[in-house]
Amino acid sequence: MKKFFSLFVAMFVLVAVGYAQKGVIKFEKETHDFGKIEQGKPATYVFKFKNTGKEPLFISDAAASCGCTKPTWTKEAVMPGQTGTVSATYNAAAMGGFNKSVTVTSNAETPTVVLYLKGEVVTKEALETAGTAPKAADKKKGTK
Repeated sequence: MKKFFSLFVAMFVLVAVGYAQKGVIKFEKETHDFGKIEQGKPATYVFKFKNTGKEPLFISDAAASCGCTKPTWTKEAVMPGQTGTVSATYNAAAMGGFNKSVTVTSNAETPTVVLYLKGEVVTKEALETAGTAPKAADKKKGTK
């Protein structure tokens, strides 16, 4: 009977510890669309997050899906209620659409979160044409 009671207490403690709230990483958004970006110019987005849990949060790694994306992140502990960042820079070398990911690993309740960068790499000329061409409605009004 003593062994059974000890086993029951041990199981209860393990379950209770497993359900204790750790740090909780909550990103403002997990996907960023750059739209059209110029070829040859790196594009950076800073993903902001908040620790909504009850324990300090530590990011141990942020791994990009390819060598064309370089992540950096808050290295110090993010205390409950505080914020941190994961910055991702995409090297816009290749023309065309892209969809890249950064996998963030931490000590949070959900230990991995995947962030996404997407957009389209175009030539400088195509970007300038798209950005400076007057709209059809503007032409009718005689404005530029």
